[in-house]
Amino acid sequence: MTTVVQSSRQDARLVLTIDRPERRNALNADVLRALQEALHRVKSDDSVRVVVLTGAGDEAFCAGADLGAGAFEFDYATPTIAYADLLRTARTLQVPLVARVNGTCMAGGMGLLAMCDLAIAAPRAIFGLPEAKIGVFPMQVLAVLQAQVPPRFLTQLCLTGDPIDAARAREIGLVNEVANDLDGALERLLLRLQSNSPTALRRGLYAMKAMRSMSFEEAIAFGEGQIGLLAMTQDAREGIAAFKEKRRPQWTGK
Repeated sequence: MTTVVQSSRQDARLVLTIDRPERRNALNADVLRALQEALHRVKSDDSVRVVVLTGAGDEAFCAGADLGAGAFEFDYATPTIAYADLLRTARTLQVPLVARVNGTCMAGGMGLLAMCDLAIAAPRAIFGLPEAKIGVFPMQVLAVLQAQVPPRFLTQLCLTGDPIDAARAREIGLVNEVANDLDGALERLLLRLQSNSPTALRRGLYAMKAMRSMSFEEAIAFGEGQIGLLAMTQDAREGIAAFKEKRRPQWTGK
């Protein structure tokens, strides 16, 4: 992995840190490539239980595209864009992806936030979609944000470009928690995630993401089939047995 994204493994946890603090952890081709490669590796590594995404330093989570690095110069012969491909890959991830928002989260950084399943922010964090101020629009970011933020709030963010603080981000559903002790809150969340069945979380995330594009009738029918399959797993049998025997379950992830 290139040095623009630092990767650290802590038992079943993988922490990915965008390491460009001098550019407020802005996205360039190298960052996108490194994140894409890291998430692809996670998809084939059953030992990873949770992935944390954050930015280096205290100033920024991710300030969006690096405007000094040809951010809006595209190869029109290529049918997809690297940033969009990263969001597509995150959509197929079947382990929890948690955003540790340590500072400014703007533009493309909002897409990284939205592609995560859960998010904890420091009180100093600022959020916004300022693209219209430079003559563009958060086109790709909308694909992941529209499922998380009520339409009126999302429209305001897009059309005005005005930032909001962490408390407001929590109110409108951008983040799950705002914590003075960011790492303490993150640790508590990760412990809760890792105490649950990895099989339940893996199949559950798969089902949740699949259902988002379904009608009610399609989703309920899909859910009927998924609960039947999940009930046949070793973890489901172990969880029920542990509940009856009043003991901690011993998960196998199978």
